[in-house]
Amino acid sequence: MSPKNGYERPAIAGSGTIATGLAACASTLGEVTLLARSDASAWRAEEQAQAAAVKLEGAVAGHIRVTTDAAKLSDCDLVVEAIAEDPDAKAGLLAEVGKAAPDADLATTTSSLSVADLGQRTGHADRFFGLHFFNPVTRMELVEVCVPEGARAGVAERATAWCAALDKIPVEVPDSAGFVVNRLLFPYLFDAVRMLERTGLSAAAIDDCMRLGAGHPMGPLKLLDFVGLDVALAIGQTLHAESSQEAHLPPKTISEMVSAGKLGRKAGEGFFSY
Repeated sequence: MSPKNGYERPAIAGSGTIATGLAACASTLGEVTLLARSDASAWRAEEQAQAAAVKLEGAVAGHIRVTTDAAKLSDCDLVVEAIAEDPDAKAGLLAEVGKAAPDADLATTTSSLSVADLGQRTGHADRFFGLHFFNPVTRMELVEVCVPEGARAGVAERATAWCAALDKIPVEVPDSAGFVVNRLLFPYLFDAVRMLERTGLSAAAIDDCMRLGAGHPMGPLKLLDFVGLDVALAIGQTLHAESSQEAHLPPKTISEMVSAGKLGRKAGEGFFSY
């Protein structure tokens, strides 16, 4: 029988914004292990996760255990991979943690890659599924849950129970590039960039129109900066590779900005300066 909250001994493999935010959320339920690649990234991840926990009601910073040793995951019942949107890197890390935690369900936070294909590459397809959290994890309610055919019994139930215990709203989605949100969102975001290219309107003007005229909490160009232009480029390339739709093709401006290191808010410059 599955635990009430779906999982009792979760771990997060990664040290970035999604990983540390998810660790803070998981700390509301008990201890959680955060696996980092190096001592330097472990130190940064611990600092970020604990800072996020301090701001989240019910979270306990002391519940977050950071390690660089995958063997420490041996008794985990869930390991969630949360690293950059690179299929080779994700598959390699998931294969490693799958061996380290032989009984655990394995999840990826991919926002655009095929969950079934990634599961096959890990060598652990029978216990593999997708959990797409949104940034900032501590505030965004939705989790897109993707459970491919062939996953072992109980995975979907455990996954949705854990998300609900984290005060998230899990929605099961099909295994198609971008799932639901990004599949619908990125054509809109890319079209805003194309409008900027075509009309010469400022980024601020375009964003003001969508905020004030359509009631969006954030304009499309500032949202791209928030997501990260490198992440947006990778998502668009994956969407276009599957669909061949022009709307999914990243605009030239985004590719040029990524090449110039203008990645958005995390780099201090994108469509706006930070």
